[in-house]
Amino acid sequence: MTHPFLDLAPLSAAHFASIEDRVARLLDTRQDVVIMQGEALLPLEGAIRGTAGPDTTALNVITGPYGKTFGDWLRDCGATVIDLAVPFHTAVTAAQVRQAFAEHPEIDFVSLVHAEAATGNTNPVAEIGEVVREHGALFYLDAVASIGAEPVLPDAWGVDLCVIGAQKAMGGPAGVSAVSVSERAWARMAANPGAPRRSYLSLLDWKERWVDGGRKALLHAPAQLEMLALEACVERIEAVGLGTVMARHACAAAATRAGAIALGGGLEPYVHDAAEAAPVATTLRTPSGVVASDLVARALASDPALPLAAGGGALAAEMIRVNHYGADATAGAVQGCLAALGAALAEQGRGVDLEAARRGAEDAWH
Repeated sequence: MTHPFLDLAPLSAAHFASIEDRVARLLDTRQDVVIMQGEALLPLEGAIRGTAGPDTTALNVITGPYGKTFGDWLRDCGATVIDLAVPFHTAVTAAQVRQAFAEHPEIDFVSLVHAEAATGNTNPVAEIGEVVREHGALFYLDAVASIGAEPVLPDAWGVDLCVIGAQKAMGGPAGVSAVSVSERAWARMAANPGAPRRSYLSLLDWKERWVDGGRKALLHAPAQLEMLALEACVERIEAVGLGTVMARHACAAAATRAGAIALGGGLEPYVHDAAEAAPVATTLRTPSGVVASDLVARALASDPALPLAAGGGALAAEMIRVNHYGADATAGAVQGCLAALGAALAEQGRGVDLEAARRGAEDAWH
């Protein structure tokens, strides 16, 4: 059989490099950008294993589940890890990071998640970056969820390793991802005897065989469909403007939060301070006696396409995620989620005001 997705001309090295250049412009960075041929966990793990070793003392900020994963990888590399954990309903502050440096001046690596789609918080990377820069530590940032929903500026913020994925706010594919790498980070990898080499995890392979070679020959056959989808995704963002895309996500977050508060029924924002809430997704806490996963199942029974999910793991009992990102960062998706949650709460005998929720979300969309 033939299919338009199968009969494609090979993706050339020049075409691959041009997509990298467009991603670099999206990040407003002059650093090297490498598009890796896998989901974002590939560069997230590769960047840590490439730069961390037994001589590393890492400050690992935990504001959600990914922070714990990063700490595990760092320990696997033999690094000394200092975990800075804050409650998932809040964000870390630059003052807390500064205090960690005061207590442990030997810190030379900082790992941080920008926006936690899993918990709904976002961290003040610009302010934290200033503190990290003052102490000369290498700064590693997971911006997978935040890119497209809020500013991500690795150069301006002093980020040495900034990993992004297209599957959330960018509205693109999950099968490829990218990382911007500073000269300091490349030097750290080159000096690290434990950095992966001749490995799918290896960023050094991309540096030596792709970047240093003038981006003339690819390491291996690219994930062609995903690369073309990433190019189309970036083209779409360029056409409407990144600012417009980010504004749409901010409106969706504000509308969801306002609508949930107006809805009543005991539903309330999981992240207490609106300034610390991520624009990529809004998390909500269910009232006592209402299991979040059950409520989500009832809500999705009316419309399985709604961007609703229960929290992961233990959070499934108390947290609902409204994943208003990408194509779902719309007023219609927000209103649909609020209406379905309101109906599900009403079924359980909770007093809700669907009209107030509708008006609240509509008024907050600005």
